[in-house]
Amino acid sequence: MKITLVGYMGCGKSTIGQELATQFGFPFFDLDVEIEKKYGKTISELFSQLGEIKFRKIEKEALEAIFDRSNDFVLAVGGGTPAYYQNMQALLENSLPIYLRLNPVELSQRLAQEKQKRPLIAHLNDEDLVEFIAKHLFERRQFYEQAPIIVDVKSKSVKELVEEIKNLIPLP
Repeated sequence: MKITLVGYMGCGKSTIGQELATQFGFPFFDLDVEIEKKYGKTISELFSQLGEIKFRKIEKEALEAIFDRSNDFVLAVGGGTPAYYQNMQALLENSLPIYLRLNPVELSQRLAQEKQKRPLIAHLNDEDLVEFIAKHLFERRQFYEQAPIIVDVKSKSVKELVEEIKNLIPLP
C-alpha cells in the first residue's frame, strides 16, 4: 500500500508519516528530503536559485521516481506539491492520499518559529503570516480535499492521529 500525506506546511506530515510508516512496517519518504539528497542543496536554496516553477518541475520528477521505485511506503509531500503539474491526480492514481487539515491560525503558530527554513514565508512578519496561509489554503484546498481521507489535526497528539488514520485506511 502506498500512502501519501498532503496538507499545508507545518501540519505534521513528516512527523505523522514517520510514525505511521513505523506502525505499518513500511519505508518512509519525505519528498523534500529526497530532493535535497539528489541535488545536494536545501529546498530553500533550490527554491531561491531556480525559482518556484523550476523547483516544482524537479518536485514532480522526484514524486514520479518514488512511485516507480517502491511498493509499500508512506510519503510526505510538500505543501504545494498537489497544486502543480497534475500531481494530485498522480497521487490519487498511485497512492492513497490523506489530507492532514489544520486551520490558518494554528498553522501560523507552528510556523512562526521556523520561518527562515521555509522559503515561501521567510520574508513575512508574524502579523502577515496568518493572512498568507489563509490565502494559500484557499487556493490549495481544492487539491487537498480531493484526498479520500481527511483528518483534522487540531488538538490531537501524533499517537492519536496515527491511530485515527490507521482506523480510516481501508484494508485490502
